[in-house]
Amino acid sequence: MSEALVLGGGGVAGIAWTTGLLTGLAAAGAHVTAADLVVGTSAGATVAAQLGSGQSLAQLYARQADPSLQTEEITAELDLEKIGAEFGAVFEQAADPLGLRRAIGRYALAAQTVPEARRRAVIAARLPSHEWPSSALKIVAVDAETGEPRVFDRASGVPLVDAVAASCAVPGVWPPVTIGPHRYVDGGVRSGENADYAEGFDRVLIVVPMGEAESFPTERPLSEVVDDFRAAGRKVAIIRPDAAAQEAIGTNVLDPATRTPAAEAGRAQGQGQAIVWE
Repeated sequence: MSEALVLGGGGVAGIAWTTGLLTGLAAAGAHVTAADLVVGTSAGATVAAQLGSGQSLAQLYARQADPSLQTEEITAELDLEKIGAEFGAVFEQAADPLGLRRAIGRYALAAQTVPEARRRAVIAARLPSHEWPSSALKIVAVDAETGEPRVFDRASGVPLVDAVAASCAVPGVWPPVTIGPHRYVDGGVRSGENADYAEGFDRVLIVVPMGEAESFPTERPLSEVVDDFRAAGRKVAIIRPDAAAQEAIGTNVLDPATRTPAAEAGRAQGQGQAIVWE
Protein backbone atom coordinates (compact mmCIF):
# COMPACT_ATOMS: atom_id res chain seq x y z
CA MET A 1 0.00 0.00 0.00
CA SER A 2 1.49 3.33 -1.07
CA GLU A 3 1.38 6.25 1.36
CA ALA A 4 1.85 10.00 1.06
CA LEU A 5 2.40 12.57 3.80
CA VAL A 6 1.19 16.10 3.08
CA LEU A 7 2.53 18.89 5.31
CA GLY A 8 0.77 22.24 5.12
CA GLY A 9 1.81 25.82 5.84
CA GLY A 10 1.73 27.67 9.14
CA GLY A 11 4.78 29.85 9.78
CA VAL A 12 7.47 29.14 12.36
CA ALA A 13 4.76 28.05 14.79
CA GLY A 14 3.57 25.55 12.19
CA ILE A 15 7.09 24.18 11.73
CA ALA A 16 7.43 23.64 15.47
CA TRP A 17 3.97 22.14 15.96
CA THR A 18 4.32 19.79 12.96
CA THR A 19 7.73 18.61 14.13
CA GLY A 20 6.38 18.01 17.61
CA LEU A 21 3.33 16.21 16.23
CA LEU A 22 5.42 13.85 14.09
CA THR A 23 7.70 13.18 17.05
CA GLY A 24 4.75 12.36 19.28
CA LEU A 25 3.16 10.13 16.67
CA ALA A 26 6.40 8.18 16.29
CA ALA A 27 6.68 7.77 20.06
CA ALA A 28 3.16 6.31 20.00
CA GLY A 29 4.15 3.87 17.24
CA ALA A 30 2.86 5.75 14.18
CA HIS A 31 5.93 6.24 11.98
CA VAL A 32 4.25 8.33 9.31
CA THR A 33 7.47 9.94 8.10
CA ALA A 34 8.33 6.69 6.31
CA ALA A 35 5.77 7.59 3.63
CA ASP A 36 6.59 6.95 -0.03
CA LEU A 37 6.11 10.65 -0.82
CA VAL A 38 6.20 13.84 1.23
CA VAL A 39 4.54 16.99 -0.14
CA GLY A 40 5.59 20.20 1.60
CA THR A 41 4.15 23.68 1.36
CA SER A 42 5.65 26.71 3.16
CA ALA A 43 6.20 25.60 6.79
CA GLY A 44 5.55 22.07 5.58
CA ALA A 45 8.34 22.43 3.02
CA THR A 46 10.76 23.25 5.83
CA VAL A 47 9.68 20.25 7.88
CA ALA A 48 9.75 17.96 4.84
CA ALA A 49 13.30 19.02 4.01
CA GLN A 50 14.36 18.57 7.62
CA LEU A 51 12.92 15.05 7.65
CA GLY A 52 15.26 14.12 4.80
CA SER A 53 18.33 15.62 6.47
CA GLY A 54 19.47 12.44 8.21
CA GLN A 55 18.70 13.77 11.68
CA SER A 56 16.34 11.83 13.90
CA LEU A 57 12.92 13.16 14.90
CA ALA A 58 14.26 13.58 18.42
CA GLN A 59 17.05 15.82 17.11
CA LEU A 60 14.69 17.81 14.91
CA TYR A 61 12.29 18.22 17.83
CA ALA A 62 15.08 19.50 20.07
CA ARG A 63 15.93 22.13 17.45
CA GLN A 64 12.40 23.47 17.83
CA ALA A 65 11.74 23.00 21.54
CA ASP A 66 15.11 23.87 23.07
CA PRO A 67 15.79 27.64 22.88
CA SER A 68 19.55 27.01 22.93
CA LEU A 69 19.27 24.97 19.71
CA GLN A 70 16.81 27.17 17.85
CA THR A 71 18.17 28.87 14.75
CA GLU A 72 17.90 32.62 14.29
CA GLU A 73 14.69 33.89 12.76
CA ILE A 74 13.60 37.34 11.61
CA THR A 75 10.70 38.59 13.71
CA ALA A 76 7.79 39.60 11.51
CA GLU A 77 4.81 41.58 12.67
CA LEU A 78 1.57 40.00 11.47
CA ASP A 79 -1.09 42.70 11.26
CA LEU A 80 -4.06 40.59 10.24
CA GLU A 81 -6.35 43.58 9.75
CA LYS A 82 -3.86 45.31 7.45
CA ILE A 83 -3.07 42.14 5.52
CA GLY A 84 -6.77 41.40 5.18
CA ALA A 85 -7.44 44.84 3.71
CA GLU A 86 -4.50 44.56 1.30
CA PHE A 87 -5.50 41.13 0.10
CA GLY A 88 -9.08 42.25 -0.25
CA ALA A 89 -7.87 44.87 -2.72
CA VAL A 90 -5.75 42.26 -4.50
CA PHE A 91 -8.70 39.88 -4.82
CA GLU A 92 -10.72 42.58 -6.58
CA GLN A 93 -8.12 42.62 -9.37
CA ALA A 94 -8.76 39.06 -10.51
CA ALA A 95 -11.65 37.12 -11.94
CA ASP A 96 -10.16 33.62 -11.98
CA PRO A 97 -7.63 31.57 -9.96
CA LEU A 98 -4.69 32.18 -12.27
CA GLY A 99 -5.40 35.90 -12.38
CA LEU A 100 -5.63 35.96 -8.61
CA ARG A 101 -2.23 34.29 -8.25
CA ARG A 102 -0.75 36.80 -10.66
CA ALA A 103 -2.27 39.67 -8.67
CA ILE A 104 -0.83 38.25 -5.45
CA GLY A 105 2.51 37.90 -7.20
CA ARG A 106 2.45 41.57 -8.25
CA TYR A 107 1.64 42.53 -4.68
CA ALA A 108 4.56 40.44 -3.40
CA LEU A 109 7.01 41.85 -5.94
CA ALA A 110 6.10 45.43 -5.02
CA ALA A 111 6.22 44.93 -1.23
CA GLN A 112 9.00 46.34 0.94
CA THR A 113 10.65 43.43 2.76
CA VAL A 114 13.99 42.37 4.17
CA PRO A 115 16.69 41.64 1.54
CA GLU A 116 16.36 38.32 -0.23
CA ALA A 117 19.86 37.21 0.82
CA ARG A 118 19.09 37.79 4.49
CA ARG A 119 15.91 35.74 4.29
CA ARG A 120 17.70 32.94 2.40
CA ALA A 121 20.28 32.75 5.20
CA VAL A 122 17.45 32.11 7.67
CA ILE A 123 16.13 29.24 5.56
CA ALA A 124 19.63 27.79 5.12
CA ALA A 125 20.14 27.79 8.89
CA ARG A 126 16.86 25.93 9.41
CA LEU A 127 17.99 22.97 7.30
CA PRO A 128 20.51 20.56 8.86
CA SER A 129 21.37 19.37 5.33
CA HIS A 130 21.28 21.35 2.09
CA GLU A 131 21.20 18.24 -0.07
CA TRP A 132 17.99 16.84 -1.51
CA PRO A 133 17.03 13.63 0.29
CA SER A 134 17.01 10.35 -1.57
CA SER A 135 13.36 9.85 -0.62
CA ALA A 136 10.59 11.35 -2.77
CA LEU A 137 9.89 14.97 -1.86
CA LYS A 138 7.79 17.62 -3.60
CA ILE A 139 8.04 21.28 -2.57
CA VAL A 140 5.42 23.67 -3.94
CA ALA A 141 5.85 27.35 -4.85
CA VAL A 142 4.16 29.77 -7.26
CA ASP A 143 5.74 31.86 -10.02
CA ALA A 144 5.14 35.47 -8.96
CA GLU A 145 4.78 36.73 -12.55
CA THR A 146 2.89 33.96 -14.34
CA GLY A 147 0.90 32.67 -11.37
CA GLU A 148 1.75 29.11 -12.38
CA PRO A 149 2.58 26.60 -9.64
CA ARG A 150 6.05 25.06 -9.60
CA VAL A 151 6.81 21.75 -7.94
CA PHE A 152 10.46 21.33 -7.02
CA ASP A 153 12.02 17.93 -6.46
CA ARG A 154 15.43 16.27 -6.55
CA ALA A 155 15.37 16.19 -10.36
CA SER A 156 14.52 19.89 -10.78
CA GLY A 157 18.14 21.05 -10.59
CA VAL A 158 17.25 23.69 -7.99
CA PRO A 159 19.15 23.84 -4.67
CA LEU A 160 17.07 22.58 -1.76
CA VAL A 161 17.54 25.82 0.18
CA ASP A 162 16.16 27.86 -2.73
CA ALA A 163 13.18 25.53 -3.18
CA VAL A 164 12.27 25.75 0.50
CA ALA A 165 12.81 29.52 0.57
CA ALA A 166 10.51 29.92 -2.43
CA SER A 167 7.79 27.81 -0.83
CA CYS A 168 8.07 29.91 2.37
CA ALA A 169 8.00 33.35 0.69
CA VAL A 170 4.83 34.75 2.27
CA PRO A 171 3.59 37.58 -0.01
CA GLY A 172 4.05 41.00 1.50
CA VAL A 173 6.07 39.63 4.43
CA TRP A 174 9.10 37.92 2.86
CA PRO A 175 10.77 38.66 -0.49
CA PRO A 176 9.99 36.55 -3.56
CA VAL A 177 12.82 34.10 -4.25
CA THR A 178 14.91 34.33 -7.40
CA ILE A 179 15.60 31.03 -9.15
CA GLY A 180 17.06 31.46 -12.60
CA PRO A 181 14.98 34.03 -14.53
CA HIS A 182 11.94 33.53 -12.31
CA ARG A 183 10.81 34.79 -8.92
CA TYR A 184 8.64 32.66 -6.69
CA VAL A 185 6.24 33.15 -3.80
CA ASP A 186 4.76 30.92 -1.14
CA GLY A 187 3.15 27.67 -2.29
CA GLY A 188 0.25 28.53 -0.01
CA VAL A 189 -0.84 31.06 -2.64
CA ARG A 190 -2.13 28.04 -4.55
CA SER A 191 -3.29 26.00 -1.56
CA GLY A 192 -2.38 25.78 2.10
CA GLU A 193 -1.64 22.08 1.66
CA ASN A 194 -1.48 21.30 -2.09
CA ALA A 195 -2.73 17.85 -1.20
CA ASP A 196 -3.72 17.12 -4.80
CA TYR A 197 -0.04 16.54 -5.56
CA ALA A 198 -0.43 13.30 -3.60
CA GLU A 199 -2.85 12.00 -6.22
CA GLY A 200 -2.54 8.27 -6.90
CA PHE A 201 -1.43 7.14 -3.44
CA ASP A 202 -3.51 4.60 -1.54
CA ARG A 203 -3.37 6.47 1.76
CA VAL A 204 -2.78 10.18 2.30
CA LEU A 205 -2.14 11.76 5.70
CA ILE A 206 -2.66 15.54 5.62
CA VAL A 207 -1.24 17.68 8.42
CA VAL A 208 -2.86 21.12 8.62
CA PRO A 209 -1.07 23.48 11.04
CA MET A 210 -3.48 26.32 10.34
CA GLY A 211 -6.36 24.20 11.62
CA GLU A 212 -9.82 25.29 10.65
CA ALA A 213 -8.61 28.70 9.49
CA GLU A 214 -9.27 29.19 5.80
CA SER A 215 -6.27 30.10 3.72
CA PHE A 216 -6.87 31.71 0.33
CA PRO A 217 -6.62 28.67 -1.95
CA THR A 218 -6.66 29.62 -5.59
CA GLU A 219 -7.28 26.04 -6.61
CA ARG A 220 -9.90 23.77 -5.11
CA PRO A 221 -10.32 23.88 -1.33
CA LEU A 222 -8.94 20.98 0.69
CA SER A 223 -12.41 19.54 1.31
CA GLU A 224 -12.96 19.04 -2.42
CA VAL A 225 -9.57 17.39 -2.91
CA VAL A 226 -10.26 15.02 -0.02
CA ASP A 227 -13.71 14.19 -1.40
CA ASP A 228 -12.12 13.32 -4.76
CA PHE A 229 -9.53 11.09 -3.10
CA ARG A 230 -12.20 9.21 -1.17
CA ALA A 231 -14.43 8.90 -4.22
CA ALA A 232 -11.49 7.24 -5.99
CA GLY A 233 -11.16 4.71 -3.17
CA ARG A 234 -8.23 6.37 -1.40
CA LYS A 235 -8.02 6.51 2.37
CA VAL A 236 -7.42 9.97 3.85
CA ALA A 237 -6.68 11.17 7.38
CA ILE A 238 -6.40 14.81 8.44
CA ILE A 239 -4.71 16.11 11.59
CA ARG A 240 -5.24 19.66 12.82
CA PRO A 241 -4.01 21.31 16.02
CA ASP A 242 -6.07 20.43 19.09
CA ALA A 243 -7.24 23.09 21.54
CA ALA A 244 -4.00 23.12 23.54
CA ALA A 245 -1.94 23.39 20.35
CA GLN A 246 -4.10 26.22 19.01
CA GLU A 247 -3.46 28.15 22.21
CA ALA A 248 0.29 27.49 21.99
CA ILE A 249 0.42 28.54 18.34
CA GLY A 250 -1.45 31.76 19.06
CA THR A 251 -2.46 34.41 16.57
CA ASN A 252 0.93 35.22 15.03
CA VAL A 253 2.33 32.09 13.42
CA LEU A 254 5.41 34.06 12.33
CA ASP A 255 6.48 34.84 15.91
CA PRO A 256 9.67 32.88 16.75
CA ALA A 257 8.63 32.88 20.43
CA THR A 258 5.89 30.38 19.58
CA ARG A 259 8.37 27.62 18.71
CA THR A 260 8.90 26.05 22.13
CA PRO A 261 5.25 25.99 23.25
CA ALA A 262 4.03 24.93 19.80
CA ALA A 263 6.56 22.08 19.60
CA GLU A 264 5.67 20.85 23.08
CA ALA A 265 1.95 21.02 22.33
CA GLY A 266 2.48 19.18 19.05
CA ARG A 267 4.39 16.36 20.72
CA ALA A 268 1.74 16.00 23.42
CA GLN A 269 -0.98 15.91 20.79
CA GLY A 270 0.88 13.37 18.68
CA GLN A 271 1.37 11.00 21.60
CA GLY A 272 -2.39 10.75 22.05
CA GLN A 273 -3.47 11.26 18.45
CA ALA A 274 -5.48 8.56 16.72
CA ILE A 275 -5.08 8.51 12.95
CA VAL A 276 -8.52 7.94 11.51
CA TRP A 277 -8.51 6.74 7.91
CA GLU A 278 -11.72 7.38 6.01
